[in-house]
Amino acid sequence: MTEPQPPMVHAAGVCKRFGMNRVLRGIDLDVARGDVVILIGPSGSGKSTFLRCINFLERIDAGTLLVNGRNIGYRDEGGHLYERRMRDVQKDRMKVGMVFQHFNLFPHMTALQNIVEAPIRVQKIPRKEAMSAARALLDRVGLADKERSYPSELSGGQQQRVAIARALAMKPDLMLFDEPTSALDPELVREVLDVMKQLAADGMTMVVVTHEIGFARDVADRVAFMADGQVVEYGSADDVLGAPREARTREFLAHVH
Repeated sequence: MTEPQPPMVHAAGVCKRFGMNRVLRGIDLDVARGDVVILIGPSGSGKSTFLRCINFLERIDAGTLLVNGRNIGYRDEGGHLYERRMRDVQKDRMKVGMVFQHFNLFPHMTALQNIVEAPIRVQKIPRKEAMSAARALLDRVGLADKERSYPSELSGGQQQRVAIARALAMKPDLMLFDEPTSALDPELVREVLDVMKQLAADGMTMVVVTHEIGFARDVADRVAFMADGQVVEYGSADDVLGAPREARTREFLAHVH
């Protein structure tokens, strides 16, 4: 009998503070493999910070946070946690793709060059192989004709789709999206959400911070409503978005509909 696989993300009692500000106050949340989990909630509720902790862009102060059964930032020796070497952290981090609110593309590189940079330099993939894979990814996000375009020649939605392709080029097990459409003009939002919907349909495990409630209804397996650094409500999209139990969830949804 095969051992059950651990969840892709396991958070238990995760706390994070910046100075005196307690941003995360004991987050408990599991993300199953192949699931799309949407984090919603008011600004300042800790959603983006939690996302950054999953990828060890921020260190947690207390609790347990495992990705694919591993603690990205620390090793456990006899019940004591020791910070791991940054090169080991970076090796694990390669399996977690992250797409930010702002696209963070290299302005002096074409779309194709932005995508192949990390596979060639970090994963040591042969250039010809990386270029072929990058062209396939550009086609996947609907930008096969833009491989020679620089970021300044692309719309915001196109830049964000290149950023998604760049993250996918590392063949991650998990994709994190931090408000990927909030910097876009409204007419450009759909083209990015359509790419994300296709990723979800393909079985990619995703954790997404967004205010796009309609998108959450369409693709989420689970929705977490966060407020004041805590998960106030967590369940299926139908339950949390359609029939929330908590008054704070209902109040929030009334303002974003």
